[in-house]
Parts: sequence; C-alpha cells; structure tokens
Amino acid sequence: MLEIEVKARADHQQVKELLAGMGANFIGVQHHCDTYFNAPHRDFANTDEALRIRSVDGRSVMTYKGKKLDTVSKTREEFETEVDGGNARSILLALGFYESGVVKKTREIFKYGNMTICLDSVGSLGEFIEVEITAESDIEFHSKQIFSFLDKLGIGKEDSIRTSYLEMVLEK
Repeated sequence: MLEIEVKARADHQQVKELLAGMGANFIGVQHHCDTYFNAPHRDFANTDEALRIRSVDGRSVMTYKGKKLDTVSKTREEFETEVDGGNARSILLALGFYESGVVKKTREIFKYGNMTICLDSVGSLGEFIEVEITAESDIEFHSKQIFSFLDKLGIGKEDSIRTSYLEMVLEK
C-alpha cells in the first residue's frame, strides 16, 4: 500500500475555517508520541527509511516507511501493525536497534473525499498540515489531487515540505 502525502506549514485557524466551508468532516483529536528507531546494519537517515512505534491513547502501532518514491511528495510504501509498545521496543533494542528520537504532537483529523487531512501541532516546530491518500498505485494522479486541494487552502506546491518531523527535531 502506498501513502501519498504532502506536508506544509499552515495556520490552523485559517485552515479550519476553509475546511468547514468545504464541508470536510472533523474526525477527532489525537495525541501522538512517536519513538523512532535506527537499524544496526544501516542508517535510516541515509537510506531515507523510517521505523517507529506510535503510541496513541493506550494503543501502539509499529510502522515501517520505505524510501520516498518521488521528488515532490512524501510518497512511500508503508507497513503498519498494532503491537504492545513496550514489548516491541524491547524486541527492537534486543536486536540491536536503537532509539533515534521522539516526536510528540497533537493531531486534529479531518476527512474530505478520499483524503485524510491532519493538522499537526508539533512542540517547538509549530503548526503543519498533512494531506494523504492511501492507494495501490498512481502516485502522480493522487499527488496532483492533493496539490489541487491544498491550493484551495492557499497553500502552494512550493510550500510543501519533504523533511520529516524527526529530521526537523534533530536539526534544532
């Protein structure tokens, strides 16, 4: 499964007003604690991969994200599975993986058509929007659809950010 995703900085109040006017559905608010791991046999920062355990409201999900597949969006192959967060962490550490960073954020989630819109408040980094479509194929078509949607929110293609929150946190 592919996750076709575009991220940009955004003023949440302004975006929420526009989303309401478009008829987007508010899904809810989540508090995420994402713990990222690096591999003993290769550096995920160099290979452009990610492995994390995300904890949300007592549930934990392990996610592996492959390399980015295009040059404009954050499209990647992605695999997820629900896990016991403590046990999964212990297994990874026992195998030689190590924690590379933690990202905490508050996420407001909306749905509009086939898109999931996430308004993320990420600690000292600020406010962001992520728009994603999950699909089997056709990255170019779905990327254009996302950029067209963002344009309606006053966010241009040139505003997109391919840097992950983890990379931003580590750069600070």
